Amino acid sequence: MTIREVANYIEEIAPLAYAEDFDNVGLLVGNYSTKVNGILVTLDTLEETIDEAIAKDCNLIVSFHPIIFSGLKKLNGSNYVERIILKAIQNNIAIYATHTALDNSKQGVSAKMCEVLGLQNPQILVPKKRIIHKLTVQVPGGNVEELKRNLFAVGAGNIGNYDSCSFSSEGISTHRGNEDSNPAVGEKGRLFTGKEVELSITYDSKNEQAILKTLQESHPYEEIAYDVVITENVHQNIGMGMVGELSVPMAEKDFLLFVKETMKTDCIRHSDSIGRNIKKVAVLGGSGSFAISNAISCGADAYISADFKYHDFFKAEGKILLTDVGHYESEQFTKNLLVEYLTKKITNFAPALPAGKVILSEKSTNPIYYL
Repeated sequence: MTIREVANYIEEIAPLAYAEDFDNVGLLVGNYSTKVNGILVTLDTLEETIDEAIAKDCNLIVSFHPIIFSGLKKLNGSNYVERIILKAIQNNIAIYATHTALDNSKQGVSAKMCEVLGLQNPQILVPKKRIIHKLTVQVPGGNVEELKRNLFAVGAGNIGNYDSCSFSSEGISTHRGNEDSNPAVGEKGRLFTGKEVELSITYDSKNEQAILKTLQESHPYEEIAYDVVITENVHQNIGMGMVGELSVPMAEKDFLLFVKETMKTDCIRHSDSIGRNIKKVAVLGGSGSFAISNAISCGADAYISADFKYHDFFKAEGKILLTDVGHYESEQFTKNLLVEYLTKKITNFAPALPAGKVILSEKSTNPIYYL
């Protein structure tokens, strides 16, 4: 199997369109057509990660964090990023990163945290905006139903728990083709006036390429007038963080000890006591201070994330127990998620990759130590 096939599997749960604008996801080093002989899954890509991939005969590293965040102007090994990229290239090792594409997935980082913590009925904490696009196109009335069917078949018209969603309105259109035109209705050189239907369909941005391709193939006109707009609608199944409930409420101290043990951390930083049991819990892997207000608004008793600054803890205001478990610790189970997912996918659909060749990295890439 090729890197492209592996990437397709990953992008089923973590479409690149879900990534944040600042991020750098997808294939960072390598060629999509390269045949894969082994996959090493890690949280970060370091020099020792490359060494581990070499030792285990893996020519593809699937990393949660991207090793390249911004553009590289040279590759001379003057810093750790350049040294890692050089070493990967010299040893024909490809690097693929998922990062915020997986953060925003309902099956991603925060979902795995919920699973590890035993949280029930998890829902998205911060639904993602600008992920729902809307296509508006004019089409002759006799072609509307066929066009809708074809667009629905490639993912258009899906809104939350509904599919086949569209809106149509009739109107009058005009057009006049020049001598090189080939009009589907009317005659070249003559002004045509007739009834058309304006069709509007919303869709998940990850499907945009397939939808526009289908529009071009299915519409009867050689020149298609259409608009695509980015809506402010939120997608209830796409976004950062999750919120769920413990099966049994816990006293605050018991909850903190449970989190410390379950998240395998040597230190928990937390806000002052809220004076009540913990039942509803919000989680967000990585730097999560931006979602404190969301956790409070949804009525969570506690919020587990990382990288809270001094003044962030004041935002608790006795309403919520803020719990900082550490960046690495909050995301550590992500590589297990990817190994489990890829192993299942490849076993079921791509037996060409040798059994056991989706490997969980044994290296801890946590750069923070506790005394």
